[in-house]
Amino acid sequence: MIKKDKKKQKPVKRSAGAKLRNYFLTGLVVCAPLVITAYLTWTFILWVDSWAKPYIPKVYNPETYLPFGIPGLGLIFALLVITIVGFLAANLIGRSILGFGESLLDRMPLVRSLYKALKQIFQTALDEGQSSFSKAGLIQYPRHGLWAIVFIATDTKGEVGAHLSDEDTLSVFLPTTPNPTSGFLLFVPRKDVHVLDMNVEEAAKLVISAGLVSPDHKDNLQDRIITNDEDA
Repeated sequence: MIKKDKKKQKPVKRSAGAKLRNYFLTGLVVCAPLVITAYLTWTFILWVDSWAKPYIPKVYNPETYLPFGIPGLGLIFALLVITIVGFLAANLIGRSILGFGESLLDRMPLVRSLYKALKQIFQTALDEGQSSFSKAGLIQYPRHGLWAIVFIATDTKGEVGAHLSDEDTLSVFLPTTPNPTSGFLLFVPRKDVHVLDMNVEEAAKLVISAGLVSPDHKDNLQDRIITNDEDA
């Protein structure tokens, strides 16, 4: 008979220190995003309050009659003022006043360039009818064999589109890691762009996390199938 020298492997017991370390890291993952989000939100509210509260008439300021301050009062006042300005700018008189103000800004060499650039950025970002960055895709960049995530903007238009009329091209934005707000505008042949199932938000998380946070492809497909069935 042949004796077996194999010994049964006993489960490795973790020390109390290792368990505490894992508990701490788990708690950190849960608490850190909540605390940072709350801190940034609170800081933004206080910043808007410090800017807007001095412009609130004392008669309409509840803090005039109360012995304590009201956080967020300035933010509410700022939102109200912005909404009123938008309402006035939507009618004929408001558009006339706005046009007159823009004509004055157009006479200032440095200010007009800054104003036009910022206006175009906000109009593009806040236009509900825009389909900018509705999809994410993959292209080979910076060389063949290396792949990078891009946000697909639209078909290439304007003078650039006219110069590239011989080939069907897409305007895509190649974000940088970990800051996706900076990057490169590229004009890529449509056939070279691999459209992904993940949405732009999921792709942005992948870019920001440097590949550490990746959406589950199968779960995404199943969720989309269920959503399509419910819509049908």
